[in-house]
Amino acid sequence: MAFLRSRERSKERFSLLLLDLEEYYFEQHIALLITRSSQKDRKVRGSFKVCSKSIIFDPEDFSEPILKIPLKDCNRIEFVEEKGNPFNENKPSRISIQCEQVYHIKESNVIAPYTNQRGKHKVVFQLEVWNKTEDVVQTLLQLHRASCLDKLGDQTAMIEANLQSRLARSSFDKNNFQSVAERPHMECTVEMVLPLVSNPGHICITDESLYFQPLNSYPEQVIQIRLHSVRRIYKRRHGLRPLGLEVFCTENDSRSDIYLKFYNSADRDEIYYYIATFLENHMTEHTAESYMLQWQRGHISNYQYLLHLNNLADRSCNDLSQYPVFPWVVSDYTSPQLDLTNASTFRDLGRPVGALNQERLDRLLSRFRGMPEPRFMYGSHYSSPGYVLFYLVRVAPEHMLCLQNGRYDHADRMFNSMGETWKNCLDGATDFKELIPEFYGDDCSFLENRLSLDLGRKQNGSMVGEVILPPWSSDASDFLQKNKVALESQYVSEHLHEWIDLVFGYKQRGSEAVAAHNVFHPLTYEGGVDCDSIEDPEQRIAMLTQILEFGQTPTQLFTSPHPQRITPRFHNMTKSPSIDRPTLGEHSAGVSISEGSSFEDLTEESRKLAWANMENLKVINSHKIHKEVVTGIAVTQDGSAIFSTSQDSTLKMFSKELNDFQRSMSFSNMALSSCLMLPDDKTVVCSSWDNNVYFYSVPYGRRQDTLMGHDDAVSQMCWHDERLYTASWDSTVKVWQRDVSSNKKSQFELLGEFEHDAGVNTMALNPAGTLLVTGCKDGTATIWDSSTVTPLHQVQCHCGTIHHISFSPDSRHILSAGADCCLKVTDVQSGMVISSVKAEEEQRCFCWDGNSVLSGGRSGDLFIWDLLSNTVTNRIPGHSGAVTAMWMSEQCTTVITGGEDKQIIYWKSHF
Repeated sequence: MAFLRSRERSKERFSLLLLDLEEYYFEQHIALLITRSSQKDRKVRGSFKVCSKSIIFDPEDFSEPILKIPLKDCNRIEFVEEKGNPFNENKPSRISIQCEQVYHIKESNVIAPYTNQRGKHKVVFQLEVWNKTEDVVQTLLQLHRASCLDKLGDQTAMIEANLQSRLARSSFDKNNFQSVAERPHMECTVEMVLPLVSNPGHICITDESLYFQPLNSYPEQVIQIRLHSVRRIYKRRHGLRPLGLEVFCTENDSRSDIYLKFYNSADRDEIYYYIATFLENHMTEHTAESYMLQWQRGHISNYQYLLHLNNLADRSCNDLSQYPVFPWVVSDYTSPQLDLTNASTFRDLGRPVGALNQERLDRLLSRFRGMPEPRFMYGSHYSSPGYVLFYLVRVAPEHMLCLQNGRYDHADRMFNSMGETWKNCLDGATDFKELIPEFYGDDCSFLENRLSLDLGRKQNGSMVGEVILPPWSSDASDFLQKNKVALESQYVSEHLHEWIDLVFGYKQRGSEAVAAHNVFHPLTYEGGVDCDSIEDPEQRIAMLTQILEFGQTPTQLFTSPHPQRITPRFHNMTKSPSIDRPTLGEHSAGVSISEGSSFEDLTEESRKLAWANMENLKVINSHKIHKEVVTGIAVTQDGSAIFSTSQDSTLKMFSKELNDFQRSMSFSNMALSSCLMLPDDKTVVCSSWDNNVYFYSVPYGRRQDTLMGHDDAVSQMCWHDERLYTASWDSTVKVWQRDVSSNKKSQFELLGEFEHDAGVNTMALNPAGTLLVTGCKDGTATIWDSSTVTPLHQVQCHCGTIHHISFSPDSRHILSAGADCCLKVTDVQSGMVISSVKAEEEQRCFCWDGNSVLSGGRSGDLFIWDLLSNTVTNRIPGHSGAVTAMWMSEQCTTVITGGEDKQIIYWKSHF
């Protein structure tokens, strides 16, 4: 299991889990436990451990039980003088403790509920470090006084003072550096966070490594992490405060290498940003939007995407109050076969667990309506430490015993059966829990009783053993495998965004949560209560304890509807009535996809190959045929003639075959802003700053028509199905219909107008011509239904002018480049900005295939971007001034660019 890594570090049977919650382990001493039997002392050698709320004796002989003595139950702690001490006759050598109860733990090294020995006990320990006996006793007396205080707040304050005093008296031992050449950057006190417990100590970060040195040297003297091995880091909220930092040295594993809790956020942030300098593009790679784009396009599986979202929402396997949450997916736990072609097999992912049973929901809503503010529908959460350990008790029994004061839950309330658990989540009055990632992993041990634990006997007389699985699974491994396939199925892929809206998205809180019947107790939400503002320490600690144990809602990642996944065609899915039949193929992302399917519907292999080899783009030739900035490029279908417009007010024609400049046309004394070639290859259309659009006849070599329809400069044009769209700085886009049979002077009739709040600088049509997107000078992008002139979404996606905007080939996304140096991907369906990357310089124009981008920057260089990782994969020198125009052939093998340097450059992709 993911969070059990801490136990892998140590082979000792002692564990921090033997401590109470919120307790610290301070120090240990080699000692003898002395008991009197038949007038003779019996001595058991072991380790005497001083903790903030208890004393623990860990015998070397595993057949002996570990003893735990709560300090609050101690009546007397004192020295015992021993005459004839061979080391120092004047020093006490023994500690005598009288107490009301002693816990026996792991007797014969068997994990079982603690045995509580009540009554008067006298326990004598003989420490081998004689000269420290007095110090140990003084420490125990001080901690005993703290544990006997009436108020929990006073106890906590006194223990915290003891801890901080210990940390202040110690420092990081630089002898632990792996290299004498290492240069330390920063040192501070922290706590290493583990499930249910934490361990205080010192960290030191150098130019090579991060070191953690526990105050108690447990489980190791020092833990080292090489900075160049770090792959991901996350800031965490811990105890509702921004104090956590989690470090991963793997890309996709849910197990982190270390989770640290700092005592102030300034130290945390400094360490975070220092480590981030060792991660290339860390600050832009790991965002919810970038993962969303990868998931939408099928580059990561549903499982991987949910893991990433949990990570970004502060869910960690080291924090059971914020453990990763996964959805129930399958709702059928009775059928002999699992039919993934039937929608009724699946849980409704658009509803929270509490709303799946309408009868129960009606009762909850009735209570909700009569409740005073703040109202809530569900009194328990879908994720909490108790629910996590409910599922994991068979592999984490010590965690359950720690959480429940040395006891297991009642046998009938244990995790006995998948079917019973699902039924209780549907019908139970207070059971609304979701699942954990282990249900979609590879390790089935949490479903089996491999440790032979005695988990109790149910009322029907049967023992709690392995989890009873549904009839459609042959064993635990088969159950997990089918669960994984269900998670990656067509149905779940099409509906998972609905569950994400509930847990991580816009239906998490507010009026949308009320409408979705998704309202939990106020204490579960971030910002629901400010513990630091509660002056009474008793109330503050009680409130924090309640929050940590009750469960916490993930950090909200999305505030608008999450877009749907672009689902592939699943191999034989409609032909397979049961998952038991071997019809599903294998796929790297856990999804079965038919051969030839594509998320981008690029049917020609040459296009894919061209984009795969775009980094090999080479200059074939270049020509300086304009006197000012090049503003537009148009090419005939056969590629024989290249047209370009410029701010020098001319349209130029260049012959590719003759490799020679052929024609120059001037329509006005103002700059031309763009040009396009009509499908007949006979007409070039040019837009001008003089508010007009000009039509140039290629066969006749003259202007054949002028369209006067705007009150300001025309910035760009689009053409589809005999319709011309013109954008202008007068804040409008106009659509014109061509009628070649008309006898009127102008062949174009105005059909409609798209009104904006700012000047329109760029626009684009989707390949089908059904959608129009416009980019304005104020940074706003608007998606329109082109047939009804209706705005579908208006998105404030840039700070400043949008230079260029375009649909992806599948029409599902829009890419825009702005004066704010950002490239942004917007989802067409939801209008959500799902990816954003900050470039080193302004990108003025681009071409893209939905995943990769070829853009032209202000410096004149061409940039190749991988949008799935938000990284620049190559930078190609080009113009000596900003790239202002770009054209790409249908096969994506030829690129023509124009720039501020007045040049036209012809590029070819070689592969």
